[in-house]
Amino acid sequence: MRTRNQLMQAMTQRGFSIVEAMVALLVLSIGMLGIAGLYVTTLRASGSALYRSHAVNFAADMADRIRANPTAREAYEGAAADNDCAEGATCGPAALAADDVFRWQDQMAAILPDDGDVATPQGTVAVDGAGTLRTYTITVSWSEPTEPLALTYQLVMQI
Repeated sequence: MRTRNQLMQAMTQRGFSIVEAMVALLVLSIGMLGIAGLYVTTLRASGSALYRSHAVNFAADMADRIRANPTAREAYEGAAADNDCAEGATCGPAALAADDVFRWQDQMAAILPDDGDVATPQGTVAVDGAGTLRTYTITVSWSEPTEPLALTYQLVMQI
């Protein structure tokens, strides 16, 4: 037979108290909130990284277009025009450059984010230098919802 001390000890050592369960639930909840906050931050950062990689690809695309049409030179910093050079029409170097810039800017407007205000996706080409060597500065600008200012990527190349 059990003594009174043994019975009291057995009754006090059964399971968890409600306070212990509530403390465990509170610790678990705080941990889950931290994980949820980290998840949101990761989603924002991955979206921003995607736009930045698009900007790098757009700048490289224009660099390839310039390398493919090296005789156009300063025509790449001129106005863009839809000359239908991609459909097999016969175009001179300057008309092809204007068509390249038009199609390049059109692709940027379709893929990079637009905040609908001042900063719409833009791409520009600046040409510097004389003689046979030219320096091309290719600039891609866009705005993101999480950034207060427009973001810019620049590629400088010489050919």
